[in-house]
Amino acid sequence: MRSLLHPMRGGGLAVALATLATAGLGLLAVGTAPAAVAQGATLDQLAQAQGRYFGSATDNSELNDSSYTAVLGSEFGSITPGNSMKWDTTEPSQGQFNFSGGDAIVSFAQAHNQQVRGHNLVWHSQLPSWVSNLPAGQVQAAMENHITKEASHYKGKVYAWDVVNEPFNDDGTYRTDAFYNAMGKDYIADALRTAHAADPGAKLYINDYNIDGSGAKADAMYQLASDLKKQGVPLDGIGFQGHLAIQYSFPSNMQQNLQRFADLGLDVAFTELDVRMEMPADSTKLATQADYYRQVTNACLAVSRCVGITVWDFDDKYSWVPSTFQGQGAACLYDENLQQKPAYAAVQTALGGSGGNPPGGGTDTTAPSAPTGLTVSGTTSSSVSLKWTASTDNVGVTGYDVYRGSTKVGSTTSTSYTDSGLSASTSYSYTVKAKDAAGNVSAASSAVTATTAASGGGTPGTGAVKVQYKNNDSAPGDNQIKPGLKVVNTGSSAVDLSKVTIRYYFTGDSGASTFSAWCDYAAVGCSNVTQKVVALSSPKAGADHYVEVGFTSGAGSLAAGASTGDIQARINKSDWSNFNESDDYSYATNTAYADASKVTVYVSGTLAGGIEP
Repeated sequence: MRSLLHPMRGGGLAVALATLATAGLGLLAVGTAPAAVAQGATLDQLAQAQGRYFGSATDNSELNDSSYTAVLGSEFGSITPGNSMKWDTTEPSQGQFNFSGGDAIVSFAQAHNQQVRGHNLVWHSQLPSWVSNLPAGQVQAAMENHITKEASHYKGKVYAWDVVNEPFNDDGTYRTDAFYNAMGKDYIADALRTAHAADPGAKLYINDYNIDGSGAKADAMYQLASDLKKQGVPLDGIGFQGHLAIQYSFPSNMQQNLQRFADLGLDVAFTELDVRMEMPADSTKLATQADYYRQVTNACLAVSRCVGITVWDFDDKYSWVPSTFQGQGAACLYDENLQQKPAYAAVQTALGGSGGNPPGGGTDTTAPSAPTGLTVSGTTSSSVSLKWTASTDNVGVTGYDVYRGSTKVGSTTSTSYTDSGLSASTSYSYTVKAKDAAGNVSAASSAVTATTAASGGGTPGTGAVKVQYKNNDSAPGDNQIKPGLKVVNTGSSAVDLSKVTIRYYFTGDSGASTFSAWCDYAAVGCSNVTQKVVALSSPKAGADHYVEVGFTSGAGSLAAGASTGDIQARINKSDWSNFNESDDYSYATNTAYADASKVTVYVSGTLAGGIEP
């Protein structure tokens, strides 16, 4: 069995490979401290010192860019071909194989002493039409032949294969592609066995997106992996693609999710990591992005069988995001000019480095500038909304701490925050401090004072909105809350939906105190809907949390008299324990949409409809 780690490059970096665990895991032995690394170490060198690899995807056209390849060949220890090993490239016509594209990338990796992750052998997408047009009785033979030819061609040259890519729909059901339609779910085990027969030394993975945190799709993958292991199928690892976006909440329970797969005796890896944002990018968005990259890296380091991280690609110039997600981009560690972004510094720090390259080298001890322009953007009877101008830092700001008086009441990676659970008709004083990846904290901003409104609901005016609710959950005592929500414009002019938020109030009851929020369906598109769970600092009857549903700019505006249509939200606890919804403030039993006075709606942070608890 080949070692996971490639030999080290860049001389002078002492990594005690003798401490690597046995059985080919390529991980530091339990209790072994990471090896020391030199100043200016690359991401892969830092990862190697932690018993892991750090890699990047690439594509053949990019190999002609010398500035790009200079970074690709030195910064990363693993390469994944983005497209040149997929079925439509390697076997575009039945029985006619072309491996030239993959061979070129393998040659580059060998010349730079890098390992290669093969991607991929069986996938519903980028599949030649001849495969989909085969009679069902011929699909298995075609699949087995394709796997055997390609895996045999790269035998000894590829460290691992994504054998089956994206077998699940987002709800955890199996995709009905040519392979599933012909063989049912057994095609997965057959593909793994075939790949193992062709290259017994390669690590074999199943790879998918939206399984990074807890949820139905991750649960389905866990059940599949568990079943395959019990059957003795040669499955070595699970690939977590890690295509994240800052406009959506960070995947819940990522570390715990990785660990449960590792506990099955499987390696886990982030295989296609990127963190996109709505353009244009700004310092606040880049700080949030850096925090997401940091959290992923920390999750991997916390799980001994997390063997490495691959980014999809490493610079914005060659990212797949702009052509796939309209209006989004800036997803990578480097910008289009190959300059390191705050995300790079965050990853480097998480891996044990100095957090980028501060002037003069060495450890970053420079604090960010104090936030400026702190203002009150809205008040209700129980909340104060704040906004401020982003701080600057020599490496990159990663977040802000918000203080009410001398008490820290919350943290955020954006330049706005809402403090909730307050008393009506009461004055509060606030300041904000910035922080960076190295842990440096700025001086406090100038203080601002806000007074909450008197008790009572909002009064709709021109362009005002109201919220309607229906109950989508027939079991108030199960492990999920499923409110249906709809925003209606009751005014005479259009409303910008990006300024509208909805709050549905509930109690967490017993069990875990952390939650996940999801969009199961939205007429405006779930990609245009945001959701997060917020704890009330002062719990009320029937409410110690609320889920806040908002909209991205992609949702557009809501015309006078129009509604957003159906939005199906879902909340669960991190341990999936049960709720008791029957006494929740916002809960009702109606299964058709009706006005809801106990679900509140806000425009620019100001209460526009409903009554807060």
